Formats: sequence, structure tokens, C-alpha cells
Amino acid sequence: MWQIFIGSLALSVIHGLIPNHWIPLIAISKSEKWTTRETLFATFFTGISHMASTILLGVIVGFAGIKLSQGYEFIAEIAAPAALILIGIVYILIDLKSKHHHHFELDAKAIKNKKSKTAILISLCLAMFLSPCIEIEAFYFQAGTLGWAGILIVSLVYLVVTLTVMLTLVYLGLQGINKFNSHFLEHHEKRITGTVLILLGIIAYFAEF
Repeated sequence: MWQIFIGSLALSVIHGLIPNHWIPLIAISKSEKWTTRETLFATFFTGISHMASTILLGVIVGFAGIKLSQGYEFIAEIAAPAALILIGIVYILIDLKSKHHHHFELDAKAIKNKKSKTAILISLCLAMFLSPCIEIEAFYFQAGTLGWAGILIVSLVYLVVTLTVMLTLVYLGLQGINKFNSHFLEHHEKRITGTVLILLGIIAYFAEF
């Protein structure tokens, strides 16, 4: 189970650091003159909305992993790690062939045109819910080969770590002390995520032997 925890932690940190998940919240906050408390409140609920759809989809993918591994042992030993490596390669190729990358982008300008804080918050939550993190779904399949415990670990780590990173970055940004250089991550997060998926696939393969 240790590889599932480490893998979930790595993917969750990368996911939380993605600028398009938290920079628009800072922009909206400053434009609407929200307090720090109001901004963190919005960050919490938009983050929960985003993770809810991701986890829901992940549980479905993980359940497929459980069923396949129960009937075909080679799934856990070869196919699941191979899937991680293959998806990682695909992500790296997409990154290399694309000039601009955006994992997810909130339309801050359109959202700011809403008339009330409630309308803005609802728009943020809906936008985040409809944009689940696809990268981690592949890891749910790997976790599913270890049963429901694996799925639970991925879900809890993803929820806690991603939300913590988002809240921390938004808070630091509001205080004007966030010196995090997000340019490379913003434009090459697929390359980074793909590399992590390949490493996790290799680790998962050798961990079976």
C-alpha cells in the first residue's frame, strides 16, 4: 500500500499547485474586494466541488480495477502498471506537441460579471465540478487492484492534500508573499504528471515481484 500512498501524495501536490486552480480565485477576490476569510471560504467549496467529481469518477474506475484483478491476476501484475506508463507517455507527447497547456481554466472575467457573491460561488463550484482531474483517474485503476483500501487511500490523500495546497497558495497570494514561480508548471503540467505516472507504473510493476 505504500506505493499507493506515495503516488497519491505526489499527484495531489502537483494537482494542487496547478495555477489555474487558484490564481483566478485570487483575481476574483481582489476584484470583488472579498476578505481573506471569504476568499478561503470560496476556495474551500470550489475545491471540494472539483474533488467530488474527480473522486466519484475515480471510484468507478477503481471499481473496474477491483473486478478485473479478481478475475485476472495478471491485471494487477502487468496491465495496471502498463496502463500508468502508457498514459504517462501520452501526456508527455501531448505536452511536447502543444504550445499552450491548460489543465483547467476558470473564466475569471465571466464569473466576475455575476451580480452577487452567491452567484459567483455557485458559478465557481459548477465550473470546478464539471472539470474533474483526469490524470489521477488512471491511478485509481492501479489502486483498485489492491481493493477498496487502495481506493480509499487515494481519495483521502487527494482530498486532503489538494485542498490544503490550494488554500495555502490562495492565502499566501492574498498576503502578497507568494513567490511561487508557476510559469513552467502552468505550461508543462502534463509533462510533469506524465513523468510521475511513468515512475509510478515502474514502481508498481516491480513492487509485485
